Amino acid sequence: MKRDIGFVLIQFVLFALYIINFKIIDYKIDLPSWIDIFLLILGFVAAVIITMGVINLNENLTPFPSPRRNSSLVSNGIYRHIRHPIYTGIIALMFTYGLYSGSMGRLVITVILIVVFYFKTELEEKLLIKRFPEYRDYRKVAGRFFPRVARK
Repeated sequence: MKRDIGFVLIQFVLFALYIINFKIIDYKIDLPSWIDIFLLILGFVAAVIITMGVINLNENLTPFPSPRRNSSLVSNGIYRHIRHPIYTGIIALMFTYGLYSGSMGRLVITVILIVVFYFKTELEEKLLIKRFPEYRDYRKVAGRFFPRVARK
């Protein structure tokens, strides 16, 4: 339970730093204006991915790595292709807005969050395998953050 709280605490501190645009690195990125349209589309897609993940998880949703007591394994909908679509969407949304706002600090925070999410999913997946032995097979067909590329 301590690790659960630790991961969520780190995650929310990073979200807060991102929102207030904490100037870790005071460097502005200047991108051509036509890229803004691409970033807005990517941001919209990221928001859709997050929404689909939340809807598919339904009452299984928790910010903690430990699954809820009466949870069930969700491997349908977007979870058929991606094991952690909410994290994927959050990362994509933060990355696109970091670029859109031209904030190097936000991009650095996003990279740190990617590392946090990686280790959080490591713990989460160990706990899911313990609770749902079939999770081991599920990992072979769905990618962690992105869909698996079909192999020939």
